[in-house]
Order: sequence, then structure tokens, then C-alpha cells
Amino acid sequence: MIASATPEQYARAITTLAASDAVDAIVAIFIPPLVTRVAEVARAIAAAARELPRRVPLIAVLMSEDRAQAVLAEARVPVYPYPEDAARALAHAAAHARWRARPEGTVPAFADVRTADASALVGSALREGRGWLDPREVAELLSCYGLSVAPYRIATAPETAGVAAAELGGDVALKAIAPGLVHKTEANAVRLGLAGPLATEAAARELAAGVARAGHQLEGYLVQRMIGPGVDMLVGMVHDPSFGPVVVCGSGGTAVELLKDVSVRVTPLTDRDAADMLRSLRTFPLLDGYRGRPKADVGALEGTILRIAALVEAHPEIAELDCNPVMVLAVGAVVVDARIRLEAVTPWPPMGALQR
Repeated sequence: MIASATPEQYARAITTLAASDAVDAIVAIFIPPLVTRVAEVARAIAAAARELPRRVPLIAVLMSEDRAQAVLAEARVPVYPYPEDAARALAHAAAHARWRARPEGTVPAFADVRTADASALVGSALREGRGWLDPREVAELLSCYGLSVAPYRIATAPETAGVAAAELGGDVALKAIAPGLVHKTEANAVRLGLAGPLATEAAARELAAGVARAGHQLEGYLVQRMIGPGVDMLVGMVHDPSFGPVVVCGSGGTAVELLKDVSVRVTPLTDRDAADMLRSLRTFPLLDGYRGRPKADVGALEGTILRIAALVEAHPEIAELDCNPVMVLAVGAVVVDARIRLEAVTPWPPMGALQR
């Protein structure tokens, strides 16, 4: 169509295009020339919209100050000022249609969870006025929901850290425990691949000195059996005041902030949600045998996501949860490091009070 096209020609063009099975959507763009008025074109587009020969999305772009919103609104035709806006809206609508056409999925019910034990642990910590759980409590709370945690011991001195390494056997990781110490790697408060009690004890003395220089008060050591090889992933949650628990998964390890490769969903999560979250990641090929690497247990990671979703859905006092990394192995997925913060929850008023 050319600039001199009449309103009747707009209507005829829309009707002709809508009758063709080769057309999936129509964007009618009007740039006002000197002779044709925008209101007349808007009425023609509205009339064509009411008489479309088949159901097809119709969007109008009226590049003028008078966009005749009321005329097109009655015909349920969206109006945009620029073609780019219309194209983006159409793309979002198409994506939403694809999402609605998917199988709904199911929210799994886990028969092995210990909800009462988890509630008791959370309640005890809140009564003591504590926000951040200590490593032992974190491991216990995760285990209440069937989440696999790397075998560990808590030590209070370098000597007992060495004993703990001997009990665990094999190579171990050593991590400092100190209030306010969130990013252990940045504070040089982690040692990996320590072989035997003597190496662990020596590393513990180094950690104590380093943590003190960083201004933290050392409370003890977390000694863990080394897990791997596998793929480092992140699974976490933050409690949004409007949406409730928002679960996140993505590429994990020390480069998580650098890569920013994450996917988020609002609970409750279905099995389809967990699968889609992982497959939307740019780094998903690392789990799927990228360049000859062994394939990781994606099903186990999906189970981890769903169990964490069940945990935070059942216990709204969990304000923040961060499992990083979750080591995804050839068989299974193991939480290697985690932190959990609690907040007291204000109960909803009774329904009668809400109605007044």
C-alpha cells in the first residue's frame, strides 16, 4: 500500500490478508499523509477487525498524535505508536501462547520429607533471635527435604580439623566458619583438595590467621569430603514480598555473578518448570555432554530444584536460601555449600478482619 491509500483500501487489505492461511498475524501501519485522516483509517481498521474471515491477531500502528484509541479499543485492536513496539508485543503474545499450549506439569509430593522436624528447627532458631543458620543447621534442614549434602564434620581447632579429615577419609575441603563471612572464596577462607590430617591441620592454622586479618571472628571449621568431578550449579531462593518464594537456578561456582546465567520461577514449581529452567540456561550444554564431556545427572538436579521449592513453600520463614555450588555428578547431585537466612513471618489477619 502507498501513502495515498484510502481507509476502504486498508479495510480490504486486512480482510484479504486474514483470509490467507499463509498469514499468522497482521500489523496495520498508518503514517498520516496530507489527505487521509487518522480517525477514518482507525474506523476502517476497526470495521475490518469485526468482520475477519478467521481468527488472526491484528495490531494497529498509528504514527500520529491522535491515535483514535477509543475507536480501536471497541474493536479490541491494540494500538502502538511505533512498529517496533507492535513487533515486541506480538512476540510476547506468541511466546505466551506457546507457554499456554504446553502440558501443565505436576507439583510433586515427596513422601520422604520431614516437615515437622524442619518446622522445629526453624522455630528454634527464630526463638533464639538468629537469622543465619549455622552449617550444621543448614545441613539438617536440607536433609529434612531429602537433599543430598556433602559429608562433613565441624571442628573447633586446627587439631580437631585434622582428626575430622582422617574420619572422612580421602581429600577434603576446609572452610572457615565466622559470623558475617558470606563469600568465603573472596576472603581466602577456603582450602580445597587437602590430603590427610597434617595438611588439613596446617591449612586450618593458615585460615585462622587470614580470617582474623579480614576482620572476622573465627568460630570453627567446616571439613567436607571433596565431591566430583561434576558440573557446578546454583540453586537458590529469595522471598519476594509480592510474589512469595522465587526460586533461581543457574551456572554456579565462583563465577556466578560474572556469567549471570540464571532462570527464575515463582513457587509452587511443577516438573515442567524445573526442566524448562535448566534447558533455558546458556550453560545447559555443560550438563548435557558438551564437547565429549560425560553427561551429568540432569534428573537429579531437577529433583534438587523441586525439593528446594517444596522446602521454601512449606516454610515461609526462609527469607533467603543459596546452594552454591550444587555439584551435579554422573549419578546424583550433591549440595557442597549452602547458606540459609530466616525471618519471622507476620501472620495474615483472619478472613473476617480482611472483609471489614
